[in-house]
Amino acid sequence: MTKLESSLLDLLKEDCRLPLEKMAIMTGATIEEVASTIEELEKRRVILRYAPVINWEMTDRERVEAMIEVRVTPQRDMGFDAVAARIYRFDEVKSVYLMSGGYDLLVLVEARTLRELAAFVSAKLSTLELVTGTATSFVLKRYKEEGVVFTDGESDNRLVISP
Repeated sequence: MTKLESSLLDLLKEDCRLPLEKMAIMTGATIEEVASTIEELEKRRVILRYAPVINWEMTDRERVEAMIEVRVTPQRDMGFDAVAARIYRFDEVKSVYLMSGGYDLLVLVEARTLRELAAFVSAKLSTLELVTGTATSFVLKRYKEEGVVFTDGESDNRLVISP
């Protein structure tokens, strides 16, 4: 990976709406170099998508998020990849990660209601023959995501109690 590619990825990660002109100035490259490098990164599937970070609490959309720890039996000659592929094809699934530790996969899911999310876990995920166990944790509040802090900056005015 070139220095320009690395710099552009850092800039796009911070703000994917930066104009090419500004990225050119920040990297010392020409606008044409920046544009062709980004196009090449997209072709090589290094850059897969440009997406905003949304504070859903500021909208009227109902949604429930959960993180599900999943224990599975890996398939011969495919390891965890085949199981992960079956799971990530469900519409409710937003992300799937192979993990080390007490469980195998971490699955981030989203649904409109708690009932829909529970139905997904009980009817779709838990019934897969290679899934041996799940533990679901619901997201109650997001404080920070992708480096963006969600709190409005209000400070805690309570008195500090010290021993």
